[in-house]
Amino acid sequence: MVYHNLKALIKGIRACKTVADERALIQQESAAIRASFREEDVYARHNNIAKLLYIHMLGSPAHFGQIECLKLVASPRFTDKRLGYLGIMLLLDENQEVLTLVTNSLKNDMNHSNMYVVGLGLCTFANIASEEMSRDLANEIEKLLGSSNTYIRKKAALCALRVIKKVPDLTDHFISKAKNLLTDRNHGVLLTAITLTTEMCQIDQNCLNEFRNAVPLLVRNLKALVTTGYSPEHDVSGITDPFLQVKVLRLLRLLGKGDARASETMNDILAQVATNTDSTKNVGNSILYETVLTVLEIEADSGLRVMAINILGKFLGNRDNNIRYVALNTLNKVVGMDTNAVQRHRNIILDCLRDGDISIRRRALELSYALINEQNVRILIRELLAFLEVADDEFKLGMTTQISLAAERFAPNKRWHIDTVLRVLKLAGNFVREEILSAFIRLVAHTPELQAYTASKLYTALQDDISQESLTLAALWIIGEYGDLLFEGGVVDEDQPKQITDKDLLDLLLTTLDSPYANSLTRQFLMASITKLASRPTTSSPQQQRIAEVLAKYTTSPELELQQRAVEFASLFTLGDLRSGVLERMPPPELKATVMGIVSENKPVGSTQGGKDADLLGDELAPPTPVVNGQATPNNQDLLAEIFGSSPAAPSPTPGRTPSISPQPQKSSVQDILGLFDSSPSPSPASPAPAPSAAISAFATFSPQPQSQAPPRPSPQQQQPPAPRLIAYTAYDKQELKITLTPQTSAARPGVVNIMARFQVSGSNAATGLNFQAAVPKSQQLQMLPMSNSDVKPGTTETQQMRVIAPPGSNIRLRLRLSYTLAGQAVQDQIDFSGFPPGLTGSG
Repeated sequence: MVYHNLKALIKGIRACKTVADERALIQQESAAIRASFREEDVYARHNNIAKLLYIHMLGSPAHFGQIECLKLVASPRFTDKRLGYLGIMLLLDENQEVLTLVTNSLKNDMNHSNMYVVGLGLCTFANIASEEMSRDLANEIEKLLGSSNTYIRKKAALCALRVIKKVPDLTDHFISKAKNLLTDRNHGVLLTAITLTTEMCQIDQNCLNEFRNAVPLLVRNLKALVTTGYSPEHDVSGITDPFLQVKVLRLLRLLGKGDARASETMNDILAQVATNTDSTKNVGNSILYETVLTVLEIEADSGLRVMAINILGKFLGNRDNNIRYVALNTLNKVVGMDTNAVQRHRNIILDCLRDGDISIRRRALELSYALINEQNVRILIRELLAFLEVADDEFKLGMTTQISLAAERFAPNKRWHIDTVLRVLKLAGNFVREEILSAFIRLVAHTPELQAYTASKLYTALQDDISQESLTLAALWIIGEYGDLLFEGGVVDEDQPKQITDKDLLDLLLTTLDSPYANSLTRQFLMASITKLASRPTTSSPQQQRIAEVLAKYTTSPELELQQRAVEFASLFTLGDLRSGVLERMPPPELKATVMGIVSENKPVGSTQGGKDADLLGDELAPPTPVVNGQATPNNQDLLAEIFGSSPAAPSPTPGRTPSISPQPQKSSVQDILGLFDSSPSPSPASPAPAPSAAISAFATFSPQPQSQAPPRPSPQQQQPPAPRLIAYTAYDKQELKITLTPQTSAARPGVVNIMARFQVSGSNAATGLNFQAAVPKSQQLQMLPMSNSDVKPGTTETQQMRVIAPPGSNIRLRLRLSYTLAGQAVQDQIDFSGFPPGLTGSG
């Protein structure tokens, strides 16, 4: 059965009872439409295309109707053109060759006397124009932008938008026309004109400078929208044309960024919008949000910034989760800009930690970290610890890291610091990074007045809970080192000292050995801990015998790590007095890179940039290391420099491993323990072999190096050798910017070259927004610290530290990419540098 019109076809398809019936009917109708096309039935073509488009909407093939759509477009009748253009938009896209046949029809219809026919052509062009078609019809579009008809001007502006997206080179053709459109009084035309201008400013820096002169005009337009009375044609929930207001604010944001003069012009109107817009409706909130973003982006005065942050604080009290989320997200971005203004909303931010929406909790958590300082550290850490107790597992690893970072940085005293980390270990001991545990042990080692207190607290905590791995590891280490102090002062339980015996202590430690939560790492720590306790005079002979039996039991363990430790620790019992020297209390490890230098998961230091920059070096070199420009305090730089020293190619006392939630034993037991406590192995003087055994080396974690073997330390009065003269090599000297690289090496670390990059400008213009990237061959490694300042001003020298780790004997080669703005002009360049002298990395 053949259906004569679209209405009959729709009725027939809806009457089908099964999908198979529907598919059969569509195939039958498609065949009939094909036959009609072959017969060149002009009168039936309109109905056939209408039916075919409906079939296309149902998902069935309809490509065979493309040429028939072109024939409809060529018809003089408006209804045929309308359906033909609709078919072209649905059945064609910019990648099909048939599209070239449409160009002439579009050109003819753009010059038609009927404005609605012109509108059809413009609408089709804006939807499907390819790069080639854009070039062919750009002049027609430019001409129509000057039309006296607002309907045509509005559509032509959107077509111009399509043209500059497809062919950015043609942007200059539309600048003057776009300026004229910005003076239009018709809201529709103005809306499309601002959309076009915004896109042009984003594509071309020159356009941005051109349109900065239009800021007063935009301000007047926005003021008219804000102060005008009720306008039924443009009113949305009591606000006049919110869509246009939002577009104007976005364009002002672009024009005011980095331009103090333009920003000054728009300050008053932004304040007026912020105070006069109704925030009870969602429409008003959208305008307020755009106003806030504009204020924070331009060079606004401090009072206006505070007002913007207060608006975000008000958003936090809104019932709508979306509004609260965007407020938290924006506050996260601006907290570094004006921390004090954000601090005023601290309580409501903390309330968001208890929100039912996980995304809001996550954003509130990130913001809470940024708000911590010396004045509020006790309050905020208390709130974060309360949240840690009920937080989802996915939050805990980041929270334990951030809480420990804040505690170390802002702790009012060491006891509070220790109590805070102990609380973290109790609440989320299975989600603690190795660096946190290492830093905690270093803290205790450097605080002798609190060692007994910490051992007592860990003893009590271990009695209550042995399921938290990091808590167990910390307790085993601290009690192994300072357990004898527990017998002197007792265990503090509810402020009353409670005496314990060596049997009580050993009983508690041995419960961790066979508990369901024990793993290979905790057993390794336990063996080291009880072996050290056995060497203390406070441990009685029966308990020493128990310890020897435990070690003997594990000498036949099927796990090699445990067996080796047990055998070698047991052998220490036959060494007599030498055992006490090997197992005496460990001196405090050096406070080099502490927890302050941990790379958080949200802000990696020296992370590698992927994407389009990854192919900067082709196949020969490794991807570049981008640098986040910004200020860094000297202390933090020193700490980060120590962390940068820890790479597989250049080991240092502080390993840079990424910990897991549940640490597993590593391949080397020595590296496992040393990596956690940042110690370097030292051979036992009693070892007859040329190299110390793994177990004795591991004990260097807990015991000092004998004095007879300690290297002599030069006194301050001793004459130091003169430092080698450092030579600066010019790597770049163009466009008024000069970059020099000064390498420095150390005989103690062959293959490691520290490089100081210095940036200077030779002219009177500052180089702003300097982005400096470097890369090395794949056989080498590169680490970079942030630049001292991304704006290089005349007469100043900015610096950036780099470190290259290369195989000894190899030559240092760098590929440098830089981009900056000088006197309003964007500069980009890339160079290869190999000017360092050979032999810089030592002999191969």
